[in-house]
Amino acid sequence: MSDSILLRLAHSPDPDDAFMWWPLVGIDGSGPQVDTGRWRFELVAEDIERLNQEAEKARYEITAISCAQYPTVRSRYALTACGASLGDGYGPRIVSREPMTLEDFIASPPRTAVPGARTSALATTRMLLEGRMLPNEVVPFDQIIDEVVAGRYEAGLVIHEGQLTFGDAGLHLVVDLGAWWKQKTGLPLPLGGNAIRRDVEMLGGPGSLEEVSAILRSSVEWAMAHKDQAVEWALNWGRGIDRSMAETFVDMYVNKWTIDVGDQGQAALNAFFAETGRLGILESAGDLDVIGLEA
Repeated sequence: MSDSILLRLAHSPDPDDAFMWWPLVGIDGSGPQVDTGRWRFELVAEDIERLNQEAEKARYEITAISCAQYPTVRSRYALTACGASLGDGYGPRIVSREPMTLEDFIASPPRTAVPGARTSALATTRMLLEGRMLPNEVVPFDQIIDEVVAGRYEAGLVIHEGQLTFGDAGLHLVVDLGAWWKQKTGLPLPLGGNAIRRDVEMLGGPGSLEEVSAILRSSVEWAMAHKDQAVEWALNWGRGIDRSMAETFVDMYVNKWTIDVGDQGQAALNAFFAETGRLGILESAGDLDVIGLEA
């Protein structure tokens, strides 16, 4: 493998991303579980807001990004058909220290801890507010629940496993943004995308983007076919959740659209970008560029 081409794949440190990509490298020293051909993968785990920032500098050949960040980086990255996270009637949740109705939140948005300025969760919250700004402060995603419990913020925008654990801390649900979006559009909510740097085509020659995308798909498919083993590895990124909750979280976000975003997933992305564009929340995404769609 000394002449193999290295691709760094950066993912967020949560169970669903870890679940999908470990077959590319193996976890027990035995090497990849799937055929990676002439490519060699190195996994890097970083907070999604950091990955969004790094994507602006095109640091990694392959990276998770918030779907809301795609318009900003589309000149350097294309989306891959596999690896997306879409919530079908569920998604990031706005939670509060004291009971709060959705109507009250919309009428007078409180100071809210958010996981990143570039996240799809924040963009969706701003859609909920019809484009108005949300009084917010960026807080590391794994500290948001504690900060709201401590009273430093009235509300928090929780992602990753916090979507399942906020109630254990005594917090109250204001709104599930995925459920709100589903009711509004009838579509799943686009949250995370997997992006590949366009110059990978120069690293490996013509057809490289499609070739790598097919390998990525094989990793997701292998993980789904060997779920017990994959969940065991994913627990390393669960921050204290048990196996049952890890399985629940993986099942939420590793789904049919993760294997191939397909027509419905593309429709969801187009609706997301149309609405964020209409409200002036995001710049234009232009025409979607998705590598490796199934025929």
